[in-house]
Parts: sequence; structure tokens; C-alpha cells
Amino acid sequence: MSLKVPKANNIQLFKDGYKQMSGLEDAVLRNIEAVSELSNLVRTSFGPNGRNKLVINHLGRLFVTSDAATIIREIEVVHPAAKLLVMASQAQESEMGDATNTVLIFAGELLKRAESLLVMGLHPSEVIKGYELACTKALAELEFLSTSQLPSPLTKAALVHAVIPAIASKQYGSEDILARLVAEAAMSVMPENAKTFNVDNVRVVKIMGGSLSGSKVVQGMVFGREPEGDVKKVTQAKVAVFTNPIDTAQTETKGTVLIKSADEMLNFTRGEEKHMEKIFNELADSGVRVIIAGTSIGELALHYLNRNQILVLKVLSKFDLRRLCRVAQATPLARLGPPTPEEAGYVDVCETVEIGGDRVTVLRQEPDGAGVKTRTATIVLRGATQNHLDDLERAVDDGVASLKALLKDPRLVPGAGATELALARRVDTYGAGLRGLAQHAVRRFASALEVIPRTLAENAHGGAEGNEIVARLLARHEKAGGESWGVDVEAETDGTINAAERNIVDSLAAKAWAIRLATEAAVSVLSVDSIIMSRPAGGPKVPQQAGNWDED
Repeated sequence: MSLKVPKANNIQLFKDGYKQMSGLEDAVLRNIEAVSELSNLVRTSFGPNGRNKLVINHLGRLFVTSDAATIIREIEVVHPAAKLLVMASQAQESEMGDATNTVLIFAGELLKRAESLLVMGLHPSEVIKGYELACTKALAELEFLSTSQLPSPLTKAALVHAVIPAIASKQYGSEDILARLVAEAAMSVMPENAKTFNVDNVRVVKIMGGSLSGSKVVQGMVFGREPEGDVKKVTQAKVAVFTNPIDTAQTETKGTVLIKSADEMLNFTRGEEKHMEKIFNELADSGVRVIIAGTSIGELALHYLNRNQILVLKVLSKFDLRRLCRVAQATPLARLGPPTPEEAGYVDVCETVEIGGDRVTVLRQEPDGAGVKTRTATIVLRGATQNHLDDLERAVDDGVASLKALLKDPRLVPGAGATELALARRVDTYGAGLRGLAQHAVRRFASALEVIPRTLAENAHGGAEGNEIVARLLARHEKAGGESWGVDVEAETDGTINAAERNIVDSLAAKAWAIRLATEAAVSVLSVDSIIMSRPAGGPKVPQQAGNWDED
């Protein structure tokens, strides 16, 4: 007869404070619920008619935007499963600069569709297998849906048509003006090999006042301040960039100077002045005519700079300073003194111009035949409020980033949700021919693709009308040659539109990345079966005292 050993009920595996959730109900379905919550949050901001979100971040800064990348960057998501989705959309933002909201909405919809399969008893591994098969099929079919591509000798008109949809999703109504500005700026700095186009060469400067129609492209780098001294314009000048204060040197330790007579008092300051004069005379003798200061400029230093007719500009942003060094081909120096020929940069024109009542400084390199110089274009945006200007800047950044993606892969697919519906039909047909349990997940993947046109229609026309528009689109896609029909957000006819004919196009590469990243994020969430969370570090929180208590 065997001996029965009693089991202990209170086995402690982890330290106190650990949380563990496992099983279908506690881990998988709860993760899906959290991801759906995040997906629903940004879903109403999708497309040209997306609503704005008013976000106040932990520093108290206010954002009014419909840009999903900004919304999820500023809200602090703490749920681990929702963080996976946030990481996927951030990967899309860094890779393509567009379609971040597509990743969030599509991944959320994939998980919602998977939920019913899991509740019915399908194992998560079957759902994962089906989703991976469907993703591979969708990416293969996407290659055949390309209707056009950017022309080989790039034209301004072609660039305008290509970036309008990316900008319209952020700034509907202003997309024509912004697309023209982006195309003009990009064409002016386009290298001979378009694939090496650097988005950093298109800068944005925001000047309050006026309206968007007063915005323009300025060749060169624009800084929203005047030079510090009397010299306001210099041409064909040598440039020195200093990151240290341009002032008399301060001692590291405190010292006491004992002065016994008036002569000693005069000589004390005169020695310092002569040393400063010597430094700036050497700078002038070395041919430097423009000085860029990264920090403060002393009054005595400014006096000698004005005497030597040297233009001095203060640039406090280290990113702008780095960019300026690249444009002028200068080396930033941490010591005050004349630069060597290798350290000095060169600029063709440095002048002060007036834009809408504000005086700004422009540094410009004139185009030369050799194409050696780094050219820069600045889009000067005008607007009534700071929030509006910030939103315009985000739209311009998205336009430039989507242009960079198109220069790498110039293929375009129909927009307005047409591509997603065409893929949904093809993936559904593929799923119907499969054997095994994975076919259910493949068909759910196909129906999840319909969320993109459905969301576009719902945000533009409301829920009831949105369903009717999607039904009409499905009917059009059943007919031969109907792959280009998408949602008409302006509802000029019956809410459907031929996207390819109306030049509503999206980047094929951005679509492929969005589908791939959304599927990966959904599969990652589905493959989790338990969550183990340790106690946050930092010890106990300090109790909040009553308002009338003092600090002690």
C-alpha cells in the first residue's frame, strides 16, 4: 500500500508583491481587452475626418492633434500587452513615418476577431498559425495591386500627388498648400541619387501670426532670431562654430585680488581686455567672418566682434547646431580661438530678412555645379496659435517622411481603403480553400482588413451610413476591375470613389510594413499565456500631507 503524502497549499514561488495572471480568462482575454481599449482610443482619429484628441502630458504640456504617433507618445501606457502595440506603431513611425494609426487599428481588430475564436475553444496556436498564413498571403497579393509609381525623373507635380494623401489625413483642407510646400522644399534639396535623400535637409520654422497661405519655402537654414551684433549681412564667409561661452574665462575657484592703487585697478581690467582683443583679432586675421555661438556671448566680446565686422549668431539648440555644422561643413569647437582650415566652415550668404513682421536670420549655400555642398530648405509656417502650428509641423514631417519612403520604393497602391478591401477578398478566398482549423483564423484576418475602410466611412459619415458605404464597396469589388474603389469622405455621389482615377494613392511599402507589424503585435499578444509582474521599485510612496502643513 502506497503512502499518501499531503500537498502543501501555500507554496510561495515569488517574493511578496509579485502579481501573476495566467489562463485564458485572466491573461489572454484581459490582454485583448486592454489592446482593444487602446485601438478604440485612436480609431476615431483615423483618416481625413478623424477627430482631434486633447492630450495633457505628465509635464502639463497641451497637445491638440489627431496624429496617432503623437497621442501614444504622450500618453503613458502601462499595460504590458498594450505596450507591445505601442512598440509596433513606433517601429512603423521610425521606418515609414506614416500609417501608425493603421497598425494600431488593424492589430486591435485582429485581436477582437481572435477573441470569439478563443471563446469557442480554438487553441491560440491555431489562431497564430492562421494569422501568419494570412499575413504572408496578403503581402504576396499586395505586390499585384500596385497601379502606378513615382516617375523616374522626379517632377514637382508627381511629388505633390504622392504626399497629398499622407498630409490630408492630418490636415484635411490644407493638404494642397502643405503638399506644394513639401514638394518644393524636397525638390530644391534633392540629390542626384534620390535614394540618398535626407529628411534632415528639410527643416520647419514656425512663426506666429498670419495664416497658412503666408507660409513659404526659404532656401537655406532659417533661425527665428536676429544676429547679436551690428553686422546683419555677410556673403561668401568663413564660419567658426563655438560650443563654449564667448566671454572672458572664469576661474574654477574663488580668489581674492588685493589692489593697492588706482593704477593697479586700471591695469587689472586692461589685461583682460587686451587678451580678448588679441583673440578676436586673431579670429579676424584667420578670415572668419561669421561666428555661431552655442551658449552666451559677453558684452566685451560683442564689442570686439562688432569692431572686426564679424557677424555673430546665437543658436541655442544643439540639434540645430549639429545640422548647421553639417551644412556649413564646420567642426564645433570647445575653445575660444582661431579655427584651423579643416575646422572652419563656409557659407555663401548669411543675412537677416523680414518674414511677416519677424526678423529672422537665413544661412544659405548657393547651388554649384559640383554638387558638393549640402543644401537645406526651410519651410516657414505661419499660423494663429502655437497648437495649430505644432499640428501643421507634424503634418509636414509626415509628408517628408512618406516622401523618403516613396523614394526608396516608388510603387503606389490605391488609397481610401480600396487596397484593404481588395486584399480582404483575396485572403478570404484563400482561407476558404484551406483545410484544418487555421482556415477560421485566415478568414477572420480577411474580415479584420475591412476595419480600415469601415473606420474611414464611419469617421466621415457616421456609423449607419458607414455600414451602407462598405456594403456598396464590397459589391463594386465583386465586379471585374473593381479593386480601385474606396471610400469617398466627401460623399459627392454614393460614398464610393475610384481612388486610382482621383489620385488618392498610398505607398505600397508603408502598407506592407503596417500589415506585417500589426500581425506581429497581435501574434505576440496571443502567444502570451501568463503575466508575471514584480513589485515596482522605489519603496513606499510619501503620504500626501494636508495643504496647510509646512515643509518640516
